[in-house]
Amino acid sequence: MSDTISLSRRRLRTWIRLLRLTRRSESHLREFLRVEYNTTLPRFDVMAALHRNQTPIKMSDLSRMLLVSNGNATAIIGRLEQDGWVTRTPVKTDRRVIEVQLTDQGRAQFEILAAAHEAEVDKLFSGFDHDDLDTLRDMLKQAKGDDDDDSDD
Repeated sequence: MSDTISLSRRRLRTWIRLLRLTRRSESHLREFLRVEYNTTLPRFDVMAALHRNQTPIKMSDLSRMLLVSNGNATAIIGRLEQDGWVTRTPVKTDRRVIEVQLTDQGRAQFEILAAAHEAEVDKLFSGFDHDDLDTLRDMLKQAKGDDDDDSDD
C-alpha cells in the first residue's frame, strides 16, 4: 500500500513540476513578445491559427480552435485589424457569419514573430539534445489523454 501512495505522491509532484515549467515558460514568452515585439501571446496564437489555415476562417471556428469565447476572439481580431494584419469579411450567403484572414502584411509580421518565438523557445530548452527530446516526447505520450499529433517531430 505504501508503494502505491509513494508512487501516487511522485506522480503528483511530477505534475506540479510540469505545471510550473509550463507556467514559467509561458510567462517568459508573454514578456518576451510584449517587450521585444509590443504584442501579446493571445495575438500571436490567433495569428498562428490564421497562418496555418491559409484560407479565410469563420470567427466561430477560430474561437473553437483556440478554445476561447467568441467575444475574446472578436476583441483580438479587432486589434489585429486596426494594425492592418487581419481582414474581416461577411459571408455573402449569411451576413451574420464573419470570416477572417491574415493580410499580406499580417502574414509577413507573423513570420517574423514565429521565427523569434521559435528562437526563444529554443533558448528555453537549450539543455535538451535530440535524444533527450525523443525520450521526453515518448514519456509524455505515455500520459493518458495525450491526443496531440506529433507526426512532425
